[in-house]
Amino acid sequence: MAGYRITESYEDLRKQVRAFAAEIVRPLVPIMERDREVRHDLAKAIARQGWTSATVDPEYEGLGLGHYAKTVILEELARENGAAAAIAQAGIIPTGALVHFGTDEQKNTWLPAIAAGDCLPAIDVTEPGTGGDVLAMRSRGERVDERTYVLNGRKVCVGNSHVATLHLVVVRTAEGSGGLTAFLVEADRPGISCPAHVPFLGLNGFSCGEVALTDCRVPVANRVGEEGDGLLVAHAASILYGRPNLAALSLGLQQAAWEGVAERVKDERLRVHQTIQQRIGDIHRRLITSRVVLYDAVNRLDNGLACDEELIAAKLEVVKAAETTTREALNVHGAREGLFVDHPAERRFRDAHCIEFPAGTSDFQRYRLSLEALGRRNRPLSERFATPRQRAEVPA
Repeated sequence: MAGYRITESYEDLRKQVRAFAAEIVRPLVPIMERDREVRHDLAKAIARQGWTSATVDPEYEGLGLGHYAKTVILEELARENGAAAAIAQAGIIPTGALVHFGTDEQKNTWLPAIAAGDCLPAIDVTEPGTGGDVLAMRSRGERVDERTYVLNGRKVCVGNSHVATLHLVVVRTAEGSGGLTAFLVEADRPGISCPAHVPFLGLNGFSCGEVALTDCRVPVANRVGEEGDGLLVAHAASILYGRPNLAALSLGLQQAAWEGVAERVKDERLRVHQTIQQRIGDIHRRLITSRVVLYDAVNRLDNGLACDEELIAAKLEVVKAAETTTREALNVHGAREGLFVDHPAERRFRDAHCIEFPAGTSDFQRYRLSLEALGRRNRPLSERFATPRQRAEVPA
């Protein structure tokens, strides 16, 4: 694995990611904001660090550091730039699905490649007009013989859509909740394509676009789990990886916003202003609360404890806190800085808003929490998929 070597200390890890972000990411930010194009070079640089294998066991050449360390990585990348963290987190989600649902052959083929940076994966679930309703998907997978499926359909809001070398695609193979199935589809396989990248509100440099499947033939060996396991694969990936990943990204944006505000109020006129003091107090409170909520949740996950509710709550609380904090930071900076597109405060505000939607909006998180609170749930996914290898061995 090239790049900054991971050590056995969380603080050393934090410093190493921070050094990478300053050296590699920071010079690209003005270019990404200006051009609003997919940064293939940044995606490759992040992949080469091996960070998408943070929760992959060393048996498959992964880092084996656990979810706590993964959170440190994503927070520090987002502290520098939201798009860089988005690239990493989008690759971690399908990697986690492979860890839990992949066959031995799939793991031996793809996990070492991910760890080495030779493969950057994406997960393709959402479809036009369906939003977070996974069961409403219309993409189809038809088994045409003993060895082959043919996939057809459209996926949207696919993180790493244009830079991924491997797609974990969920399609419908039968009716009902047990009719979804997941497949691995190589990006160069005939029948899979990506329309032109369309920039959106924030996270400039990150690709989150459309993927089209047109008579795409995949072997049965590329099926992840059994036929009908697709809903479970999608839900486990979202709850165990997607939601805490996005919370980590939001936490990094909050940290950067706080640091920007602290620098701004070195101006004595602002420092003594009561309204500004109150804003600063609220920004700092939200940052502390977000950090406690998120790191407690991923620590529970690393230790095999049931924590679905905590992971869902972390995504809800930290994302909303980041939206509020980055908006408040604009008010502290004022029109001189906060209203211009080349200022970091404005960029963080846009980036934070983009994190509201993936892995379920805040309204959806509230709905899921209501089901958990009312006891309408199966065995928690966090407990069901916990393994000794999943537990972090890096000292705090």
